This record gives sequence, structure tokens and C-alpha cells, in this order.
Amino acid sequence: MVKIGTSGFSFPDWRGVVYPRNIEPKDALQYYERELGFDTVEINFTYYTLPGVKTIEGLVRKTTEKFDFVIKGFKGMTHDPFDNRLEKRPEMAEVKEAFKKFLYSMKPLIESKKLGGILLQFPVFFYPLSESRDYILQCKEWLGDLPLVIEFRNRAWARPETFAFLRDNGLAYCMVDEPKLPRLMPLVEEVTSSIGYLRLHGRNENWFNVPTSQRYNYSYSDSELREFIDPIKKIHQKAQKGYIFFNNCHAGAAARNALQMKSLLSEIVEMGERTKELLKKAFLPEQQDFLGKDKK
Repeated sequence: MVKIGTSGFSFPDWRGVVYPRNIEPKDALQYYERELGFDTVEINFTYYTLPGVKTIEGLVRKTTEKFDFVIKGFKGMTHDPFDNRLEKRPEMAEVKEAFKKFLYSMKPLIESKKLGGILLQFPVFFYPLSESRDYILQCKEWLGDLPLVIEFRNRAWARPETFAFLRDNGLAYCMVDEPKLPRLMPLVEEVTSSIGYLRLHGRNENWFNVPTSQRYNYSYSDSELREFIDPIKKIHQKAQKGYIFFNNCHAGAAARNALQMKSLLSEIVEMGERTKELLKKAFLPEQQDFLGKDKK
């Protein structure tokens, strides 16, 4: 089974583009599932702040039983312990406490069986050292039996030893498509656990020179999307469950590209009637209201 969605669902610049202009923020997730036909989402706000149980309960309550969430790990779990730019890096006791709070907040997703996995995305300054691998195993221990997906940003991890390590420890590898810049990871087609995973960040070559809000300002062309057909089919063949997430969320490009990808992979991706209706439209970049319609 392969599910396709976006990295996040609530963005101000999606109103009038992906969602109706007059939509209330509280209604966005239901619209995302029921009107756009997506059956999974990657939650990224959890990178910036530890989520509360009530917040996670709200996500569960607004979605149907077929919907899956992948939750991105808090930066205090993946970035801060290794960031030399910080005035004071957290002690391991603080990091362990962050994991404990994060794990507790996942209870509603675990109990509802809507947790597809936890994404631990490590920064470009996280290098393939023995202590780094030890830390990943420590993360696994702290998170118990939760399915983990590991994303690396530093291309030094793109080596056979990395995939053997992940495979030996039952950890999923996150394939990435991102700008072909010297330090960033290339697209490596590897499936190392029962979960196959692909994140598409866009190909903005100004990645390191623009604010984060502009880093993901990119829309994949039809020909570029077709480059991922074979890698995704490989996920479908090798993994029990596959997740494809578009993180190029600027101005709604992720939603457009995710729907286009569903169309290209219609033989292996489940689509409801509403999604099929949307796919009949022309997804032109200049058609800014290709999905969002004001409801009266």
C-alpha cells in the first residue's frame, strides 16, 4: 500500500489556492481529507514545539479511521543536541525528558491506530560517526516500539554501511529529493524496513541562501514527477506500507504535485471519487484557485 500526502496541511498561503478563501483553520484537516481525498499527512509543527495530548486528540478526532499520520520529531530530539551554534546545548537528561514528553503525546494516535510512524530528521551537521549511530539507537530505545523513519541531510550518510545499519535495526530510511547541492543527500532508492518513505523537498538551488519560508518554494513539472514513478513502485513492491510526502508547501505546490502524482500512480494508489474529480482539472501553475473555491 502506498499513500501520498503533503508535509503539513495548514498554511496561510493555501487559502484561496488549496482551500476556500473563507475556510476556518479548524476545518482545514477535514477539508484536506474529505474534499481533496488525501489519506495521510506528515505533521511538521511538532519539530518546533512539543505537542500536547489535546492537540493530537484533535487531529485524531477530525479524521476517519483510514487516515494515517506521520509525526516529525521535535528539534530538541534531533537538532539541538548537535548544534554548536547554540549558546548552550541541552544535556542528555533534558533530551531524554523531551523524548518522554513526545512519546506521551503520541498516545491518542497509538490508541486509534492512526500513527504511521515517527520521522526523525537529522541536520546537515549530524555526521556518520559511531556516536551518531549510537544516538539513533538511543532514540529507538526511548521511543519504544514506535515505527521510526530516519532522514539524513548530510550526503556523507549516502553509503552502504548506513543502509545496512538501518536494516539491521529495523529502522526505515527516508529517501529524499532535494536540490543537488554539495552537502545535501542525493536520491538513493533504499527500503530498509517494512516502511518505504520518500520526501520531496523541491529543487530550489538557493536552499542555503534564503529564509526557511522560501526554501521550499518550488513546483515539480510533470516530467520531473515522472522521475519518481519507478522509485515509488519499488517502495510498493518492497515495503508493507509506503508514504510519499511533498514538502514543497509554498503557495500550495505540494497539494497540486501530490494530486498529480496520484494520477500518475493510479494503479497502486487508492483514490476516492472526489480525488478523481479533482484530477480531471488542468493543474496549471498560474491557475491559483485550482482547488480552493469560496463557498457561499
